[in-house]
Amino acid sequence: MYGPPGHAYVYLVYGMHDCLNVITEPLGAPAALLIRAVEPLEGVDAMRVDRVLRTGRGRRGWTADRAERSAARLARIPDDRLAAGPGLVTAAFGIDTRWTGVDLCDPRSPLRIETRPPDETIAVATSPRIGIDYAGSPWIAQPWRFTIARD
Repeated sequence: MYGPPGHAYVYLVYGMHDCLNVITEPLGAPAALLIRAVEPLEGVDAMRVDRVLRTGRGRRGWTADRAERSAARLARIPDDRLAAGPGLVTAAFGIDTRWTGVDLCDPRSPLRIETRPPDETIAVATSPRIGIDYAGSPWIAQPWRFTIARD
């Protein structure tokens, strides 16, 4: 998280899930935004393949049969749920800690943040974060969870 702003910081949590962050502050200041979910707009088939490949990482007894069962289970998951969590984002895109340092603002980067089309507007909603009761007040009430506002 101490890298330059706009770059990726990927860390492994619980020894099994990679999490993608976007560094947000100047070099030397530890601040980043965790990418908690992504709604696929294209490349869904490739995301399903990456999810199958990433599911078996580090597991004993990973076999072709298990991979087939995993693929069958993933085939039933709706497209918009393929990357519906921080570990699922990295699994769906094949991202791991080796992606740390990638410039997410470089239009030539294989992993990048793109601006929305100028004619497209997106309403953003905020709410308190979930699953952080351990943090206590006032942190559990902060509206630091951002989502696309739905009608």
